[in-house]
Amino acid sequence: MALLDGLQLMQSIHAQSVSVGIGAVLGMAFDEVEDGRVAIVLSTRPELANPLGTLHGGVAATMLDSAMGCAVHTTLAAGVGYTSLDLAVKFLRPGPLDGTVVRAEGRVVHRGRQVVTGEGTLTDARGRLLATATTTCLVLPPGRG
Repeated sequence: MALLDGLQLMQSIHAQSVSVGIGAVLGMAFDEVEDGRVAIVLSTRPELANPLGTLHGGVAATMLDSAMGCAVHTTLAAGVGYTSLDLAVKFLRPGPLDGTVVRAEGRVVHRGRQVVTGEGTLTDARGRLLATATTTCLVLPPGRG
């Protein structure tokens, strides 16, 4: 995997239909992968609830962080990593827990040499906007990612 650039790595994970790390724990899956854009889906379920009985904000934030981070990763050369400098999420409406598929889409909005910024949206199966997010990521030199 170390010989793959970021886009190739994300496409490989998508093609193999595997989830890794936190994505596997929550049940997230890649829906779309292209240069500078990644979409992730998740079927909601009761164990992802907050105390009010709607989708936990931490799950929504994790989906957005993952989609935006993976979108950033698609722009990187082989062996180059990144780390998040910040993450800002705005919650707009409660998410359902009835098996509805929610979709986080992350997009790169600026590709600098050392800093990459992204934005994301989380929508429900009807296309209603549940949350938005932004991120700033620091590009790490080879061997530091």
